[in-house]
Amino acid sequence: MLAVTGGHWAVLQTVAWTTMLAGSVGTDSFATAVRNTFDGKHPCCLCKQIAASKQSEKKSEFTVQFKPPEFLPAAPRFVFAAPSSFLVLTAAGDFLRSVCRTPPTPPPRADFV
Repeated sequence: MLAVTGGHWAVLQTVAWTTMLAGSVGTDSFATAVRNTFDGKHPCCLCKQIAASKQSEKKSEFTVQFKPPEFLPAAPRFVFAAPSSFLVLTAAGDFLRSVCRTPPTPPPRADFV
């Protein structure tokens, strides 16, 4: 994420400024060191390399291309159709009585003693 947003240049520039400030404080006053570090008129060799690298870096342009959504071909639709002939039952009770018959005799009973 840092490299994508160009944050690596900010990190390198911070290192260069810190190095410049630490080197200048030993020879000049603190106010003069801060002024020379951040005025842009006294760049160090690292600052010059960072500026040159920023200029030579090609920025890739990412263009967003929206395409219409692609759908698969629709499957054939299922349609209910009435059969050409069918049997209508008049009474459900008659049908159930014909299927479910009672046994001719009651089941045997066991004598438990």
